[in-house]
Amino acid sequence: MTGINTDWAVSQLDGFITATTLTFVPSPPNSIGFHSYKTAEPEHEVVKRAQIVEQILDRVVPDWRKLEVDTDRKKWAIHHEASVRAKESLLRADEVRKNLGDDAPEISAANLHPWIWSGASSLWQSGHYREAVEGAIKKLNAETQNKVGRRDVSEANLFKEAFSLDDPQFGKARLRRMKDDGSKTYQSVQRGVMSLAEGVFAGIRNPLSHEADQELSEQEALEYLAALSVLARWVDSASVECEVAAS
Repeated sequence: MTGINTDWAVSQLDGFITATTLTFVPSPPNSIGFHSYKTAEPEHEVVKRAQIVEQILDRVVPDWRKLEVDTDRKKWAIHHEASVRAKESLLRADEVRKNLGDDAPEISAANLHPWIWSGASSLWQSGHYREAVEGAIKKLNAETQNKVGRRDVSEANLFKEAFSLDDPQFGKARLRRMKDDGSKTYQSVQRGVMSLAEGVFAGIRNPLSHEADQELSEQEALEYLAALSVLARWVDSASVECEVAAS
C-alpha cells in the first residue's frame, strides 16, 4: 500500500499477534463458569504494542472496530483478528491488485503536502471526511496568511492578492511561483494559482460550509485533499516579494 513501510508494519503486527495469542484458563477446582483467557504477554506490554498497532489498523483496515468477533472474556480479540487481516492485506496487496485487474497507481492521504494532511489527519482517522477537508482548507489558509504576513484577507481573496501580477505594496507581499521575466509563462503560472484557489473555495469550501449534514465519501474527500495539496505545494514553494523600502 502506498505510503506504508510494509516490512515495518508487518513486523509490528506479527509482534502484536503473538502477544495477544490466547491461552484458556479453566475455572478453579470445584467451580463452574469462572474460566478466562490470558494473553501470551502481560497486559501492560500488550497495551504498549496496541498504541502503534491501532494506527496501522486505522490505515489498513479502516472499519476494524466493527468486526464481529467473539469478545467474551477476550479483551483483545478484535485487535487480534484485525491484525491478522491487516498483515495478510499488506503481504498480498500487489497480488490482489494484479489479479483483480486493479493495478492502477494509488494515492495516499498521508503523502499529501504536510499542511494538508496535518489539517485533516485526526478527523480523517475517525471517518469524519467532510470535517477533515474543512480542516485542511483552514490549515492551508492559515499557512498562506503566515507566509505573506497578513490577517486582513482570507480564502480566495487572499490567494488573488498574494499571487497578483501587481507589484508588492506596504503590508501586501506577493508570492511568485517563478521569477518575473516578463514572459507569458510567468503570467500563466500566477493566474493558475489564483484560478485553482477560486475553484477550491467556490467549489469545495463554500458547499461544505452550507451542507453540514452531508458527509463525503472517502474517495471524494481524498480527491478534494489532492486538489488542496497541489495548491499547498505551490504556495510553499513560492518566493515572497515585499515592497522595497525607499532609500
